[in-house]
Amino acid sequence: MKYKFLSITAIIVFLDQLTKFLFKNVHKDFGFFSINYNLNSGALFGMFKGMNLVLIFLSLVIFFFLLRYYYKNKEHFIGFGLLMGGLLGNLIDRVFLGNVVDFLDFKVWPVFNIADSAIVLGVIILLFGLRKK
Repeated sequence: MKYKFLSITAIIVFLDQLTKFLFKNVHKDFGFFSINYNLNSGALFGMFKGMNLVLIFLSLVIFFFLLRYYYKNKEHFIGFGLLMGGLLGNLIDRVFLGNVVDFLDFKVWPVFNIADSAIVLGVIILLFGLRKK
């Protein structure tokens, strides 16, 4: 199970960083959906803008908390892998770019990325999985 968790985490980080790189200079409108490269200095729908160091610190604290919690609940490796992969994908952006790169724009929701999607999906999976205990 340990390697499945690490594999999911690595795949999410890889896909997140790859898509951010590939869509860096792309601005395409498909009607209800756009690819729109956007730098976000905040978190949670653009809140906490300009607080990059605080968000990096909080990300690291959450990372170690989740890692510790995972080792006590290894049966939820998919949810933890998605959550950790998303957290690390956005953390890489914060550390190296000072912002998080977002590019998926459905026009009725704030612009987001693969890491954000993985975080939301991971949280949903964990909420349902941990609820069954």
